[in-house]
Amino acid sequence: MGDLHGDLSNTLSILKFSKIIDEDHHWIAGDTILVQTGDVVDRGLDTIKLYKLLQDLRKEAPLHGGLVIPLLGNHEIMNLIGDWRYVYPGEPETFGGIEARKKAFAADGFIGEYLTFLNITTKVGSTVFCHGGIHPYYGQYGLDWINDQTHQSILDYMESNGQEGDKYGIFGDDGPTWYRGYAIEHEDSVCDLLDKALEFMGANRMVVGHTVQHDGRIHTRCGGKVVLIDVGISTVYGGNKGALEIRGNKATALYKDGTETLPSPPPYNPKKAIVHDEL
Repeated sequence: MGDLHGDLSNTLSILKFSKIIDEDHHWIAGDTILVQTGDVVDRGLDTIKLYKLLQDLRKEAPLHGGLVIPLLGNHEIMNLIGDWRYVYPGEPETFGGIEARKKAFAADGFIGEYLTFLNITTKVGSTVFCHGGIHPYYGQYGLDWINDQTHQSILDYMESNGQEGDKYGIFGDDGPTWYRGYAIEHEDSVCDLLDKALEFMGANRMVVGHTVQHDGRIHTRCGGKVVLIDVGISTVYGGNKGALEIRGNKATALYKDGTETLPSPPPYNPKKAIVHDEL
């Protein structure tokens, strides 16, 4: 599931027609693994409600054999370091004011503490998930290294308001939360980079948000090796409703009005696969 950007209503609608939750917002998806690729915050009013929903589902899903994996997006990082450029007008009042919002996103705040424990990337089967995209420069070190560096760096990065602590540029323009190359650069050049990154990470596909697909549809590039799932869920981007389902190697776009089978890459050789220890 891609960028939510402060829109609870559309998020709930997608979770319902995707058969993840019922009308009372309880988990009904059994052993499904739900990955949310970050950018829950900004551009809308429902920050608190959305983080609470994800935290509730994260606790409830394992009781039914499922798993919820929320990831960090660039807007989570921005809010943690005090960059509020995209905070929606009136949203701080839902916290009780600006000072209350600052406390909520502090390292010991009820949102900040939750976010600092999240990873930037994960792998389910042979599919890697992240917010922006993992360049081979980072992919060569593996997913666990990326996540370890995130956790080792995040508190210093927050304390310095984004000026210090990011030794390897994890939170920078070419890091996994900001990089857009796979979504926007010409396939003749970028698909080779993607192949290298996937090989390093023992995967055959990468799923990313971050770059809005303004037609409200999920798209693939490089023969299905990268899937662009930011359909613009928030009302600010048109309130489009879509989610990605992966079963085995088959990828399907889910919409309220139907489904669409997406191009899929060749299956990955499991002998080379590296199983991410989160799973």
